[in-house]
Amino acid sequence: MTACASPTQIPPYFEPLTPTPVEQITIKTVLVHGQRIAYLDVGTGPPVILIHGFGGSMWQWEHQQHVLSHQFRTLTLDLPGSGLSDKPDIAYQPHQMLEFLLGFMDTLEIPRATLIGNSMGAGLAIGMALSHPTRVDKLVLIDGLPSDIQHKLTGPSFRRALETQVPWWLVSFGNWLFGGLVTDSVLKEVIHDHSLLTPAVLERSNRNRRRPGIIKPLMAMTKALPSWETDFAPRISNISHPTMIIWGEHDQVFPMAVGEELHRIIPRSTFVTIAHAGHMPQWEQPELVNRSLIAYIHSSP
Repeated sequence: MTACASPTQIPPYFEPLTPTPVEQITIKTVLVHGQRIAYLDVGTGPPVILIHGFGGSMWQWEHQQHVLSHQFRTLTLDLPGSGLSDKPDIAYQPHQMLEFLLGFMDTLEIPRATLIGNSMGAGLAIGMALSHPTRVDKLVLIDGLPSDIQHKLTGPSFRRALETQVPWWLVSFGNWLFGGLVTDSVLKEVIHDHSLLTPAVLERSNRNRRRPGIIKPLMAMTKALPSWETDFAPRISNISHPTMIIWGEHDQVFPMAVGEELHRIIPRSTFVTIAHAGHMPQWEQPELVNRSLIAYIHSSP
């Protein structure tokens, strides 16, 4: 069990699984509130921050880095408790995650940015817009995050994660024994086109899932949902920023009706449906999503 607390080794370069070779991106680190945060920083221009979802990492945005960096400064971080970043022993309450994101922006001297979040990352972007509105230019919410999550969540794997009462150390042991089976099940729930789940994708996902210390933060994040529901979800309609909502047509985690409801609730929002995609359309249909992102960020407020 002591191995679960050991720091994650940071590889020198970000290695996307792309059909054609791309220029290597150095993985950087920065200390935020005493914790090491791993991130990518490519391109110049207006800053754009990409925020991954629950259980995810910077690899969820592997098809956005080079495309967006031609026109924007594109920053992609592993949130605390995820990926290559440190996994402190904290409660992972929404306000703590917001403080880390705010500290990340402060440390890198980014006064204001467009925030693009997927799933839980969309919830973090919403929280920033509500708590620190002057730090947000535009919002892009990709398949998340609604109010009343437990009733709107339809993905069985995610429901089990929310409802489990098993202690974190036992889940960690089960993950060590059966992590490959769990990874396969979760990815098939998140990705609509299962032909994209190649052996290389599955191997990488399973490797990320086995990173030391990752289970306890994930379980803490599920326990922190009541704070999201009381402190942020009731205020979603107060968002005043230009907002684009992107939703995968075949999302099995949060169905299309959830995205349509967010669109109705958030003033000045636009709604984009991505065909032949599930919960991570930016990974499954990157050309369609990237085209929408670039046009939207360039558009007038």
